[in-house]
Amino acid sequence: MDLDVVNMFVIAGGTLALPILAFVASFLLWPSALIRIYYWYWRRTLGMQVRYVRHEDYQFCYSFRGRPGHKPSVLMLHGFSAHKDMWLSMVKFLPKNLHLVCVDMPGHEGTTRSSLDDLSIDGQVKRIHQFVECLKLNKKPFHLVGTSMGGHVAGVYAAYYPSDVCSLSLVCPAGLQYSTDNKFVQRLKELQDSAAVEKIPLIPTTPEEMSEMLQLCSYVRFKVPQQILQGLVDVRIPHNTFYRKLFLEIVSEKSRYSLHQNMDKIKVPTQIIWGKQDQVLDVSGADMLAKSIANSQVELLENCGHSVVMERPRKTAKLLVDFLASVHNTDSSKKLD
Repeated sequence: MDLDVVNMFVIAGGTLALPILAFVASFLLWPSALIRIYYWYWRRTLGMQVRYVRHEDYQFCYSFRGRPGHKPSVLMLHGFSAHKDMWLSMVKFLPKNLHLVCVDMPGHEGTTRSSLDDLSIDGQVKRIHQFVECLKLNKKPFHLVGTSMGGHVAGVYAAYYPSDVCSLSLVCPAGLQYSTDNKFVQRLKELQDSAAVEKIPLIPTTPEEMSEMLQLCSYVRFKVPQQILQGLVDVRIPHNTFYRKLFLEIVSEKSRYSLHQNMDKIKVPTQIIWGKQDQVLDVSGADMLAKSIANSQVELLENCGHSVVMERPRKTAKLLVDFLASVHNTDSSKKLD
């Protein structure tokens, strides 16, 4: 989620090439502004361009690099309360000859947020299909990647629109029904029963809650400065009402197990990546998917939590490139740069 921003502050002084005094002032006084500058800087450095496209009165915001070619295009769907830029840490290690498209999910960042929008998993799948049609991305089948909520949407998309997708990567996806609940899910159910929607662990409202969320989502433990935690909270607070509405929708009876109910309809080659120490969605979900999707392979990452893309970006990028090469007979010997 916000782990890539935390990583940035370890090396930002040199990486951003800003005068030290300006950096320190920004760090202390305007951490939320510095976070936005960080994403702008990395998009520019990595060659990711931001564009907008409309379907009737609905606007999608996305970033892209490269052009469609003989290799499948790659569409990437982020997780709950994140945005298209969460993929940047992984994009850094992907070959520049891949056509990459990272879209803001419905209601997130630059994509339209409407009180009338259907935020259920089915509703989000339909919106992403509209986006695909707008870009004509399905002129040739593309590779679909999704993590967490985005993985939930990606899996159901592959089941609903099989002709659009040539292959699939699911990174610790939500939407599965487990025989027993982990501690995180048990806590969520207790909150739902008590109607304490203000206390959802994935929607922090204070620096302390932000620190707890980072610890929940990552295996690596960071000592994050208070100013940065405050900046991360400041960026999110204006959106928390929407996040609560979205969260309650995707854990509702209509949406909670949509991937589980449709996983046997996924027929394309599928890669399943999961962090072994995931505290949000139990790693046993990988085996569950593998047993239902005939043409699938599982990659379990040691010392890795739920934020796979941010915790292990180089490894995740290599797994993706190798998978694409094995499925589509392309050259995987090219150095990841």
